Amino acid sequence: MMRSALILAFVLPALSVAQELHNHPAPEKLGTVSFPTSCKPEVQEEFNRAVALLHSFAYKDAGKGFDSVAQQDPDCAIAHWGNAMTHFHQLWDLPPSPADTAAAQHEIDHAVTLLNRASARERGFIRALTLVFKDSSTIPYSTRALNYQAAMHDLAVATPRDVEAQVFYALALISNASPTDGQLRKQKQAADLLEPLFQELPDHPGIPHYLIHACDNQQLAARGLPAARAYAGIAPSAPHALHMPSHIFTRLGLWNDSIASNLAARSSAQHQGDTGEELHAMDYLVYAYLQRGDDNSAAKVIQQLNTMEALHMADFKIGYAATAMPIRYIVERQKWNEAEKVADPPPPAQPHVVAIAVWARGMGSARNGDAQAADREAQALQRIEDRLRASGNGYWATQVDIMRREVMAWSAQAANQSTQAVAILRSAADDEDRIEKLPVTPGPIIPAREQLGELLLMQANSEEAAKAFETALANAPGRRGALKGARQAALTPPTQDGR
Repeated sequence: MMRSALILAFVLPALSVAQELHNHPAPEKLGTVSFPTSCKPEVQEEFNRAVALLHSFAYKDAGKGFDSVAQQDPDCAIAHWGNAMTHFHQLWDLPPSPADTAAAQHEIDHAVTLLNRASARERGFIRALTLVFKDSSTIPYSTRALNYQAAMHDLAVATPRDVEAQVFYALALISNASPTDGQLRKQKQAADLLEPLFQELPDHPGIPHYLIHACDNQQLAARGLPAARAYAGIAPSAPHALHMPSHIFTRLGLWNDSIASNLAARSSAQHQGDTGEELHAMDYLVYAYLQRGDDNSAAKVIQQLNTMEALHMADFKIGYAATAMPIRYIVERQKWNEAEKVADPPPPAQPHVVAIAVWARGMGSARNGDAQAADREAQALQRIEDRLRASGNGYWATQVDIMRREVMAWSAQAANQSTQAVAILRSAADDEDRIEKLPVTPGPIIPAREQLGELLLMQANSEEAAKAFETALANAPGRRGALKGARQAALTPPTQDGR
């Protein structure tokens, strides 16, 4: 007995040490990037890592990497380009904030002082980026963005075998794609650039990432599925890489895939302290759970949201997700009494984020039959729309205008103005169908076309309702409300007047 105890006394510490030796973090995996520079050879690997982080929108960690390169090699101009790029969030945070503009301009100015020590290729990247931030107070951002795209086009043409020039040019195309271009010309151009590179360089993180963004629309979603299946495995150490496949999964109604993607992304973002990415994944999680009919899981995510403190609501990525999640949960389940009580998000939330809460209250009032209260919220939406147009934010002004008309349509229905209600909501649906969503959102809370189908069902117009739901499902496959409405329309006989 004593002998056994002695053996255990020696064996257990050894097992503990062995467990500690094997209980270490998995090796970092960000994909493979090769961005040759004229800087000191000993910083090349760290520079490549920083660019890989940049391609997965891990801006904070990428900035640390570029800072380290610049400290080790004070003559490395392209390191300051990289740092400036971390302040250029091309796909959602536009135009760059004054703080980002100032920080980027400081880095660009430093890079320009070192141009004579940079290669011609590096000078091309630096000079292109100067066009984004130079004269920001006098030149509209849209003009500066197109100037940057043109400069990156010239660099890509001049260096056809330079992978990074092609990839960053493709990103510029996607960033400048018009949300109202039904032909998706720039998205297709970017995809045509990226797909051959994806075959050639299957471990590059930026290529599948930007392919997913190029295909984040109903027309091209299936084309983006191979990239979506690959990206998380290429850069699993980047939370955004774990999340991005769900953009395609959401477009195709692959809810289980979207949930798995965002559970992994959320866990990784939480571990790395990336609140914006964590909330972004949580919003997509709530959306997917609701479409799968798993309301309890959606509720748990929202409960977890309510425990998060000190959210930086001025950050659109954070403000949008934190505001949209609980409203999705309320409105998708048609809890109109709760919708009427939705509070505005705390300042300094952006006006188009506040609009979501105003819309929810208006919808709640209208669906509860209070047309006067709904009209007041519609007027509030009009004021937000006017403010956005005055600031030059045409995209969100249009989205708020669509939300306003949705509230007006249901208000008209509450006031027994059924013909007017259908006309208003149909116009909102037509406009929404013509405009692409931004990458930060999984889609409207309730698509206008789906709402139109519900309104037509309410008016016993089952044939027109069926058509509306058919279009809604073509635009957003697998949405629970549209599927339920389509089934109901199929089971509802037309009225005697043929409707």
